[in-house]
Amino acid sequence: MRYAILLMGAPYSDQASHSALRFARALLARGHRLETVFFYHDGVYNAARLAAPPQDEPHLVDGWAALHAEHGVTLQVCIAAALRRGLLDEREASRHGKSGYSVEAPFELTGLGQLVDVGLSCDRLVTFGP
Repeated sequence: MRYAILLMGAPYSDQASHSALRFARALLARGHRLETVFFYHDGVYNAARLAAPPQDEPHLVDGWAALHAEHGVTLQVCIAAALRRGLLDEREASRHGKSGYSVEAPFELTGLGQLVDVGLSCDRLVTFGP
């Protein structure tokens, strides 16, 4: 089966991010295909490259990046939600005259149209939220 995940929970604020990552790893281990993780609302904080959790906590940003590296999972971040929360990639930072950026590959800023496409093309869209 082809899956997609919609993640709306911020990392470390509730269980949604950690549960979504564990679910993603479990379904891949069972031979399913995870096409995309779409980060929306406070879920966009999962793409913050400057996150530095304590060593005794899971590094969720690195966990998502590893999922991309190992399985080719697309990591899409809602651009409107990200900009609203101060998360920009290099291109958007330049466009808005900001001196730095906090989102980088493998995360990519996209619009809600991509979420609609994913929902139509996958067998299951599983949502994790607070």
